[in-house]
Amino acid sequence: MMKDDRPWYQRTHRWGQTNLTERDAGGYNLDEWKAYWQATRVQGLIINAGGIVAYYPSSLDLQYKAEGLGNHDLFGEFSAAARSEGLTVIARMDVNRAAKEFYSAHPDWFVVNEEGEPLLSNGRYFSCVNSDYYKEYIPKVLEEIIDRYQPDGFADNSWTGVPRSKICYCINCRDKFKRDSGYELPKKTDFDDPVYRTWMRWSYDCRTANWDLFNKVTNEAGGEDCLWIGMVHGTPINTYSFGSLKAIAERSKIILCDQQSRNHEQGFEQNGLTGALIHQLAGWDTLVAESMANYVTGRQMFRKASNPPKETQMWMVEGISGGISPWYHHIGAIHEDKRQFGNSPPIMQWHEVNDAYLYNRQPAATIGLVWSEENTDFYGRNDAKERVALPWQGFVRAMIRARIPFVPVHADHIDRSAEGLNVLVLPDLAVMSDSQCDAVRRFVDQGGSLVFTGATATLDEWGEPRNTFPLEWTGIRHENRVDGALQAKEFNLELYEAHNYLRIAQADHPVMRTFEDTSVLPFGGKLHHVTSDKTLEAVATYIPSFPIYPPEFSWVREPHTDTPAIVAGKHQSGGRVVYFAGDVDRCYGRTHLPDLGDLLSNAVRWAAEEGIPLQVEGPGYLDCKLYHQPGRIIVHIVNLSGANLTPGALEEFLPVGPIRVAIRVDDCPAETVRLQVAEVSHPTEVRDGWAHVELSSLVHHELIVLE
Repeated sequence: MMKDDRPWYQRTHRWGQTNLTERDAGGYNLDEWKAYWQATRVQGLIINAGGIVAYYPSSLDLQYKAEGLGNHDLFGEFSAAARSEGLTVIARMDVNRAAKEFYSAHPDWFVVNEEGEPLLSNGRYFSCVNSDYYKEYIPKVLEEIIDRYQPDGFADNSWTGVPRSKICYCINCRDKFKRDSGYELPKKTDFDDPVYRTWMRWSYDCRTANWDLFNKVTNEAGGEDCLWIGMVHGTPINTYSFGSLKAIAERSKIILCDQQSRNHEQGFEQNGLTGALIHQLAGWDTLVAESMANYVTGRQMFRKASNPPKETQMWMVEGISGGISPWYHHIGAIHEDKRQFGNSPPIMQWHEVNDAYLYNRQPAATIGLVWSEENTDFYGRNDAKERVALPWQGFVRAMIRARIPFVPVHADHIDRSAEGLNVLVLPDLAVMSDSQCDAVRRFVDQGGSLVFTGATATLDEWGEPRNTFPLEWTGIRHENRVDGALQAKEFNLELYEAHNYLRIAQADHPVMRTFEDTSVLPFGGKLHHVTSDKTLEAVATYIPSFPIYPPEFSWVREPHTDTPAIVAGKHQSGGRVVYFAGDVDRCYGRTHLPDLGDLLSNAVRWAAEEGIPLQVEGPGYLDCKLYHQPGRIIVHIVNLSGANLTPGALEEFLPVGPIRVAIRVDDCPAETVRLQVAEVSHPTEVRDGWAHVELSSLVHHELIVLE
């Protein structure tokens, strides 16, 4: 086999992590772990080294040594074994807190409230990102580990320090914020306070500066390929940490993602979306690896018990479909529940066999779903789930359900992502800068289509209301009036502010193509009052709310209005424009009511005209992704049917079929098709520029390769 001379961060495709505990020293069986590394085909390991706990005999007195370490060198033993197997070695750090002895020696290095009281959790003191703990002490730890063990790099899943809900008032933060901004630290979390908003952006910059510092240290001590990689969470709605996903992606040679399992708001599909979102930021040639739990997650966590095998496997498969490199994760080197060691090997082995189809590929989606961290921060504020997450999730689910491939696009990257896209979707992207709005106009002026909703672009980059609407060229003018209400958090028949509807105004319009037997549709949300010019016509109007209970009073008070709820038309440049004045995307994200999802996907299909290069027909909830390689087209279909009912506990795969797939092959004459999961191949049937493939049954996923 030819030696691969690429740096480790380009060739390490499968990862493993045994997250060591303090009591693992001396009790584990290293031969068993070596056998597991071979069974999972891993090429790299992430091994606990230092920071909050040292797993090696550190010479730095204040670094807390693992309980039970004794004369052992746990990091050294595991890393030496990994090297003997030819594996990449990453030293895992955790630098955001320390023991009481450390705090007593350097109280000015730790987070304090306005009264000077330290912030603690489980007996540990949180370190301040602006103190010499980050600036001087941690660099010494990195240098010591490099000098002794020469790891390929460093990982850290807590590098961003305390969350945004905590303002540190230590002397370091006070002085630095005053020096950098001219302001005193804000007194509280208040988004109406411009000083607090300044503090938020400043906090991002402070973390990014630490990222750069740590990489400078590791490069100088360990060489240019010795990287420090703080882990990220690949979602546009991250209201916890101050790590800028965009800033990190712009400066990283590899991305490590700490998103181990699905949450209650989204299903497995969020993992495929994570891969696409990070790749669109960092580039599709940058590896994205993700920690994937083998212990029980979901509604309750059990660190030492095996996750249901299909739960782990589906999470891994969905991530792989979005371009994520799999990375098994176990807590502790000693386990009584051996079942967990059967979860990952089948998927990892399949990944190795199909490696050639999973890397060096580009998405062929023609729809871009736009997001930004600023919209989460300054529009989402203290209710980002309601304001930002639900509209985003509404469009995500609607397009996956309709088998429409799409890619997430950061609002700053519209120009660079425009090639190949024919539709931009802006899901209530209220906060937009002037340059982002200009990029949207350039896209449409060049013939692209636009679907946008709600308060999109009504706020500037700081979340302040604009005097003029920058997207008025679309034909929309805001009246600065909102009707309807958010759905009540608890169902109450007496509360009916959100008991409103949409009236179909143009039954023959394609956006309404699936509603032949009704003239009204359930809505249940807020509506922005707008006017539109003659290029846009209302395809649905608004029916205001009326009582739900008692049923005798549940009759429509205003059955007909001229208030537009959905408008659509053609732009002079040739593209199409759809605007949802009603927040259908948010309502669908909350209720999953099929009518609302159909409205969203119908709008995207109409805006795309004939520009969606994949058609998938048949039963089931299928996540469909389309990629190109030179001379090759790849379709990855993941069967999520019935898989999202109980987060954390998938028990059975539910096969569906037959599934009929049509792929546009204008630029890639397909001669053969190979099903990489079923392991069968046959000639391709091509008609009118479309290749047709039929799957008699789809169990969990299929990778279709045309070449």
